[in-house]
Amino acid sequence: MSPESRRRKRAKPSRSGQQVVRRARPAEMDQCDCPVCSDADFDPQTFIDDLVAGAADLIKAEDPVEAELFAATFLSAGDLGGEGFTEALNEDMLPAVAEIGTPEALAMLLAIDAVREGTVAAEAAQRLVDAGVAAPSWASELRQPVRVGPCRRFADSAGSASMLVCAFERAGRSYGFLVHVDHLDCDAAADIVFFPAHALDEVVTTIQQNGRRAGLTIAEELLAPAEFRWQVERALDARADHDQERDLAEFDDEFDDEDGPGYHMLAVLLRARIRTLPEPTRPPAQHDADTRRPTLELLDMISQIAGQAQQIQTRAGRRAAGRKLPAKRKKSGPAAPIYQLKVGLRGAKPPIWRRLELPADTSLADLHDIIQVAFGWDDSHLHVFETAYGDFGVADRELGYRAEAPVTLEQVASGGGDRFKYTYDFGDDWTHEIVVEKVLPRQPIAYPRCTGGRRSAPPEDCGGIWGYAELVEVLSDPGHPEHGDRLEWLGLASAADFQPARFDATEITRALTERGRG
Repeated sequence: MSPESRRRKRAKPSRSGQQVVRRARPAEMDQCDCPVCSDADFDPQTFIDDLVAGAADLIKAEDPVEAELFAATFLSAGDLGGEGFTEALNEDMLPAVAEIGTPEALAMLLAIDAVREGTVAAEAAQRLVDAGVAAPSWASELRQPVRVGPCRRFADSAGSASMLVCAFERAGRSYGFLVHVDHLDCDAAADIVFFPAHALDEVVTTIQQNGRRAGLTIAEELLAPAEFRWQVERALDARADHDQERDLAEFDDEFDDEDGPGYHMLAVLLRARIRTLPEPTRPPAQHDADTRRPTLELLDMISQIAGQAQQIQTRAGRRAAGRKLPAKRKKSGPAAPIYQLKVGLRGAKPPIWRRLELPADTSLADLHDIIQVAFGWDDSHLHVFETAYGDFGVADRELGYRAEAPVTLEQVASGGGDRFKYTYDFGDDWTHEIVVEKVLPRQPIAYPRCTGGRRSAPPEDCGGIWGYAELVEVLSDPGHPEHGDRLEWLGLASAADFQPARFDATEITRALTERGRG
């Protein structure tokens, strides 16, 4: 029996994608066992209207994956909702959507057909197309073949967990999946991370670096696509069985998409992708819940990998949003004032921060360079400014980043008290809180300059705040077994050369001045 048709405990449906069905034949529509249909106030007509209305944004979508995720939200909520969902979907919901006959209804049917086999969505969509209903621009992309990249498995030497990683390409758009498999929990999937394929190398590097820091050997294995499919299906099926035992309240937060798509939505999308791979040569894995071992806490290294990769997923799914960006200062107008910024590294204890003075019309691209110099970073990783007006960095449609070079500081922070974030290195996740402390008159001196701060910044690639804290601890203890290795990694002859408390504003200002001359 497929996971889609297994009996589920009831779960609260989500907002947009899983606000299910309405219209044609509302009085005759059979109701499944989900909590929505079981509600005494349930109105099938309103239900379908809400569903199709929710699909209105799909008409304007540029990337078909947005439509697929919309449909995956709806389908995953139905799967969790209760017995009878698939039957109600085919016999009542999809025919009712099709009878609406609008472009929004067609978009919904095409999206569902893209991620779920065994539905009547394809036939219903074709009838609308034949009747002259306009298909969304992304419909042609869904008909293109899906190509798979190298399929890899990363396993820790303790045998507690592994990561299945692969990227898929269709019509020039590429996305990757990372499946975190818990071998202490029936080989079930613990999490799924979805990310743009160009971040694949960074995801792999994160896995390997965190393994080394945890003292584990991470074995990398190249899998044939059929074997990769078998391993993914084993993990997803075991998780589906376990979810039958969970209380519906545990799923409530999953459909709050502020932090990106949740596990069950991504599981629907991932199943659609792996169906394009060759059929496994060995039979499906058997899962016996009676042999399930007690849940154990996974290694800290594995948690860090999943957490850091989740940062990549969240940024990949975020859309540039917020208020309209204010107009840029005219060159013919008065000179821009000086902003006094405090840039603090989030989570650092003791605090690590810099106070900088620079013209308000400094571009975000220049601000990125200034922060790199002020903190001693190497500018060897991705970065992003997260503001009330959207996200800015190196322009990237898949990540939702707008170009930072044309945008100035005062456009995203209009005056004293305004704040925004700057994140550098999505693996180590160095997040900086930027606050406009004061707006100052311009003086006849050189800008930018550093007027205050505290402590040295952590070295690159040390594992984020938690890794840096561990590094400080190891280097302060000559008897620590990793003391020598960490000194060698830093290229230091002695621990006395490691000075985390050191700070020199004059030295930073000098470096900023040299940058301006370069």
